[in-house]
Amino acid sequence: MDELELRHGDARLRLGTQGAECLAWSIAGQELLWTPDPAYWDRVAPVLFPVCGWTRQAEIRVGGRTFPLGLHGFAPQSRFRVEAVGADHARLLLRDDERTRGLFPFAFELSVMYRLAAQALSVSIEIRNRGRQPLPYATGLHPGFRIDPSRSLAVTFDEQEMSEVPIITPGGLFSTRRRSISLEGRRLALTTDSFAKEALCFVPARSRGLSLDRGDGTSLRVEFPGFSNLVLWSRPGAPFLCIEPWTGFGDPEDFSGDIFQKPGMLLLGAGDRACHEAKFIFEG
Repeated sequence: MDELELRHGDARLRLGTQGAECLAWSIAGQELLWTPDPAYWDRVAPVLFPVCGWTRQAEIRVGGRTFPLGLHGFAPQSRFRVEAVGADHARLLLRDDERTRGLFPFAFELSVMYRLAAQALSVSIEIRNRGRQPLPYATGLHPGFRIDPSRSLAVTFDEQEMSEVPIITPGGLFSTRRRSISLEGRRLALTTDSFAKEALCFVPARSRGLSLDRGDGTSLRVEFPGFSNLVLWSRPGAPFLCIEPWTGFGDPEDFSGDIFQKPGMLLLGAGDRACHEAKFIFEG
């Protein structure tokens, strides 16, 4: 089974077993998610694990050994198993195997639960440590939403965010240097120049929710109580906006330490579980 379709009234959600990725979400025939276009971006809504963002030299270090692990980890390229499915919900599961242990030498279980409602989509990521040692991890969501860049677009955060964000290096690493953004109170206007210098990363984010004014009388409400960081990303003039709740973030540009010292990683004890939830609500 390569794809699933969930339904709730006029709402439809199409899921792929590769990456446990949302491929389409519509309400009353209105498509909300980005359709892949290699000219801009060839994904829709990857699930990130066991890292978020870029790793330095596309690798991690564990106990003196080096493992090849690049952008956002291996979950987007992994085939998940359908663990449970109903008319409006589905749970997809990934466990460590020989391939993943060659990239990330830890025993884990990663499940992604989707629940579809009339106007909302809820996503729950659960991680279980199946090993006998602590499990370092980061996870996140990377959904791209359709926008019309010719309209007046703006994001309003629930809390006052910092008016400066980290500078992202050409290799995707986080610099200690920062740059100013055009934040007016809690409102951030989005223009064709907003992403000319890479993503806007709020690390950590003060908010656990925001609203995107789509400029057409509709809005998208995003609630992410289970995530400490937030990334907004697009390409200049592109007709999509990614709203990305993350628990971690990319490597600092001078970082070359063990994954247990990597900033932003969470540690899960042997046999323990952790859950990270987010909700996307279409309004209007």
